[in-house]
Amino acid sequence: MTVGPKVAVSTSDAPAPAHTFHQGVRRGPFVQVSGQGPVDPETSEYLFPGDVAAQTTRTLRNVLAIVEAAGATFDDIMMLRVYLTSRDDFPIMNEAYGAFVGEHSTTGVLPSRTTVFTGLPREEMLVEIDAFAIVAD
Repeated sequence: MTVGPKVAVSTSDAPAPAHTFHQGVRRGPFVQVSGQGPVDPETSEYLFPGDVAAQTTRTLRNVLAIVEAAGATFDDIMMLRVYLTSRDDFPIMNEAYGAFVGEHSTTGVLPSRTTVFTGLPREEMLVEIDAFAIVAD
């Protein structure tokens, strides 16, 4: 199987990436989205300090914008990885996450998920999420 060259995925509908990585990368049907946070794409401001539910929803919107820029849909997402700074935030994140994926899944087959508790690059970030998708033929 030939998958072609690796290409950067970019959209103004998600926050601009740091100079050390792209918003996403696609090679053939495979799409990897870099970790996203609760950042407004227009202002680059971190949003919703202390509100993990709102941060989760904003972060998922950023992830989805990059997936769509790669030519995929929410239903093409195979895996979402969620990074949280506090175990105490898990139930609130999970509720917001469930609402978002329920709203955007048209097939009822939800992506796989891993949740990790860790430190994040910015103090105001309570959540970071990345994704792996395969563009449907």
